[in-house]
Amino acid sequence: MMNSLSGMPRKRLVVAHAMDSHTIGAVSLAVEKGFVDAILIGDKNEIQQISNKEGCALSSFEIIHEKDPFSSALQAVSMVRDGKGDLIMKGSVSTDQYMRAILNKEKGILAQGSLLTHVAVLEPVSYHKLLIVGDVAIIPNPDLKEKKIILKHLILAAHMLGNKNPKVALIAATEQVLPGMEACVDAALLSKMAERGQIKGAIVDGPLALDVALDKKSAAIKKIDSPVSGDVDCLLFPNIESGNVFYKCHTKLMGGNTAAIVAGARVPVILSSRGDSTETKLYSIALGTLISTKS
Repeated sequence: MMNSLSGMPRKRLVVAHAMDSHTIGAVSLAVEKGFVDAILIGDKNEIQQISNKEGCALSSFEIIHEKDPFSSALQAVSMVRDGKGDLIMKGSVSTDQYMRAILNKEKGILAQGSLLTHVAVLEPVSYHKLLIVGDVAIIPNPDLKEKKIILKHLILAAHMLGNKNPKVALIAATEQVLPGMEACVDAALLSKMAERGQIKGAIVDGPLALDVALDKKSAAIKKIDSPVSGDVDCLLFPNIESGNVFYKCHTKLMGGNTAAIVAGARVPVILSSRGDSTETKLYSIALGTLISTKS
């Protein structure tokens, strides 16, 4: 993923309450690799102590002193609104406070009518390429209109990673178009919309069960002839339960690498967990930087 950033101009990353070692370590590496300049908002003394402990050069960052977590988030959002940041990242501030600042109706960075959606890029240990998946963290039960927006962001991420015609599987529990199963009906409609040119830039098929999407042999056994099966690039899940379980199985059982952002705001939003590794946060910064190039 980071190879895709080669030769691109640096982006300005603003970090809200940058007060943990994994965040500072990841940001330091991103600065060192040359794809961002970083502004860290938080308690200056603690940032200095953490940086010294991690061996990160303080000269790599601009530091803005602010002890309060929510105030840090508000200030980060304000800087983005004022054009001083190209992407925003969560440090040790809680997700609730971070998202409240972003979603503030008067001073936030969500344009009217926009939809926030989670986009993750996974590197499975037992699959031959990256998988781009959504939505696994934000939208509980997306309707057809929301699924179309999620699909747009998955396709954009694939394009920014160099895949100009990604293969997208619309996941359901079965490949049959069952009228009583919303996931199947929505997948069939989206697939037909793509066939008619209403969704561009990808090969889209569904409904497909996960085994058929990922494994060509399973598709052959079930007599499913799909251009997507066994070579899928993107997975659109029908709801947050299915997507989130898949995502956590990937990270916790399979140990695969992950990058994730929230798309739909004025700039890419990095919403890493406070427990995420330095590597995961670095990959997420890289993904956010790529997406901000298109935004």
